[in-house]
Amino acid sequence: MKKVSVVVPVYFNEGSIPILYDRLQNIGNELEQIDLDLELIFVDDGSGDGSLRELLKVKKADDSVKVIKLTRNFGATHASKTGFQFVTGDCFMILAADLQDPPETIIEMAKAWLSGAKFVICERESRDDPLTTRLFASLYYKIIQKFVVHGYPEGGFDLALMDKSMLPYMQNNGKSFYTPLYAYWLGFKPIVLKYQRAKREHGKSKWTFGKKVNAFLDVFLGFSRAPIRLISFIGLVVSILSFGYGALIAINALFGNFIVPGFATIAVLITFLLGLVILMLGVIGEYLWRIFDEVTDRPESVIDEIY
Repeated sequence: MKKVSVVVPVYFNEGSIPILYDRLQNIGNELEQIDLDLELIFVDDGSGDGSLRELLKVKKADDSVKVIKLTRNFGATHASKTGFQFVTGDCFMILAADLQDPPETIIEMAKAWLSGAKFVICERESRDDPLTTRLFASLYYKIIQKFVVHGYPEGGFDLALMDKSMLPYMQNNGKSFYTPLYAYWLGFKPIVLKYQRAKREHGKSKWTFGKKVNAFLDVFLGFSRAPIRLISFIGLVVSILSFGYGALIAINALFGNFIVPGFATIAVLITFLLGLVILMLGVIGEYLWRIFDEVTDRPESVIDEIY
């Protein structure tokens, strides 16, 4: 039978793993009805709770399950890429372990793949998340659509089933990348399904605001030239205004029309321009850091144990 590989990054998901595995077992039984086998690959991303213990219980009950333990927390993106190394299926996907993305969507995506689609995504039609999370997500996806990838799904997506022809691209890419956006950027025309993101019932999300901001910077700076173009445009505008203001001061002082402003004006202008220069250097530094990170030989993740 053809095989569907599901990579599950795990981070502080002790409470949801048994329920997730039970639901995946039922999904596996349904997939067998359409001649598809299910491969499960769990990657413990340095969880500090009993997640690994629960995963080993799953492994004991089902020897076909693969469990990979990382030495520490490297982030969901790098944990997923580690899981890609162990994919043997004809198609593959990433599934969050917190059960907010319903695993049952695997069945509909698999059917679409069997019909010939190489790339199937599940766009979030609605989400039962806190207000701040919804506002941040809405702003984030609007910026993505405007400056990074035109036509990106308005509600965003995390669930995506990909044909094995996409696997080499997903395995061999930059260290700072966002998996769904990169998959969409590859250009395979997606089949779009809709779903509702559920409320988190088990554990507390470790997806903090700081991590969201870092992910946004990685996406914005890793896929778009807009920040560099923006600071160039700002520099051009400020230069034109500065030259114009300087010429105006010089001409009026030459003809004695008014007294040249003193310390206050100079202090304000210097403070403004220095702040602008530091901001521009910060943006350039972010790009340079990403270049440095790419050319170093440090691994994206380190595997401690493979079960």
